[in-house]
Amino acid sequence: MSQASTSSGTTQSPAPAPGAGSAWAAGSTMFAGVLLLVDGILGILNGIGGIASGDVYAVIGRYVFEWNLTAWGWIHLIIGVIAAVTGVGILKNAGWARPVGVAMAGLIIIVNFLWLPYLPLWALINIAIGVFVIWALCKGDRPSPSSRPEV
Repeated sequence: MSQASTSSGTTQSPAPAPGAGSAWAAGSTMFAGVLLLVDGILGILNGIGGIASGDVYAVIGRYVFEWNLTAWGWIHLIIGVIAAVTGVGILKNAGWARPVGVAMAGLIIIVNFLWLPYLPLWALINIAIGVFVIWALCKGDRPSPSSRPEV
């Protein structure tokens, strides 16, 4: 990076070009979209497993929010479909997808907190993914249409 000198002999760095940080923003936003898409697909599979067979998941102890596994299956299936569609929307840079993605990631965090007794490690991983997705989508930087690959 070149530096410009001033009349006093000191050097200053020139102002960054517009969109200079957009490569990182585009990368984290795209990664958030991919994570939401993959998490949605895995939620769909998780939901199908819960709906198809009530004995797929073992409950670890008693829990306040203990529901029927078929109900959990439908919850995961519906949230998974919406999350996957939202992930595709984020990858296509749709205007509606960012706020819906933040809302879906928040909902995924809440659902996985309630899902902790069934699959504790996977629920914690999903909570961490949800936190990253919210952070990446709320940063405020939008990738330019030219910086994203064709989907």
